[in-house]
Amino acid sequence: MSPTDVLREEHEVILRALGILERFGRDMQQGKSVNPESLRWLADFFKNFADRCHHGKEEQQLFPALEKLGVPREGGPIGVLLGEHEEGRALVRAFAEADPRTAPQAIRRYVALLRDHISKENEVLFPMSDQILPPQQQQELMNAFEKVEQEVAGPEVHRRFHEGLARLESETTP
Repeated sequence: MSPTDVLREEHEVILRALGILERFGRDMQQGKSVNPESLRWLADFFKNFADRCHHGKEEQQLFPALEKLGVPREGGPIGVLLGEHEEGRALVRAFAEADPRTAPQAIRRYVALLRDHISKENEVLFPMSDQILPPQQQQELMNAFEKVEQEVAGPEVHRRFHEGLARLESETTP
């Protein structure tokens, strides 16, 4: 398994959560009630799993490794992706703290942003990373990713978030 394989697998989990969030936003837009505890759980998922853990691996490990190999931050893909990480953080705060009348707009913007962002990484950045990162550096990144997992998330975070997503999917499946 390569570092980009790890990040792609995490993207799949994030996409599942985006599907649930999108349903919540649509329900709220239509005036239907949404369990506030479930919405808070999703906000926590995006703050901790998607941002601190997943984006942490990218920002602290992958992006600096690519920059050292000549991939530019400014005017290049890394700068664009970092800007989207920041925009995503603001949108999570917006839907987590918004009242039910304004949350659907922030949710729609966040879902669209992250789906587009994931596509850019999966289709452009990760294939480029796979080509330019030598095997030794890929192994070093795998070790660094494990360290991020332990320091940022703790050993149970993936299990907890996977179980929570499965629960929400079963509760929200039409």
